[in-house]
Amino acid sequence: MQFTVTDAPTRERFEARDEAGVVAGLVTYQLTGNIIVYTHTEVDPAFEGRGVGSTLARAVMDDARARGRTVVPICPFLAEWLVKHPEYEGIVARSTRKVK
Repeated sequence: MQFTVTDAPTRERFEARDEAGVVAGLVTYQLTGNIIVYTHTEVDPAFEGRGVGSTLARAVMDDARARGRTVVPICPFLAEWLVKHPEYEGIVARSTRKVK
């Protein structure tokens, strides 16, 4: 199944839709200047296990890179996804503090 990811700026989110146009998942964000904070990722239970979360993560990170934005990954899913995808490290703002 293919998913198309588009920005819905009036809703401050990216949406992944299936071929029928049904929203399968989303990533919410807050944009301030050139800094984008990804706050939440959600996948509709009917679409779980089909790669929607990873498709969204790659799409939002590629979009941020193309627009020259700095990413702050507050969303736990996206933060964990980024650990496995170091190719985006150059655009991610990380805290220098370690939480124990």
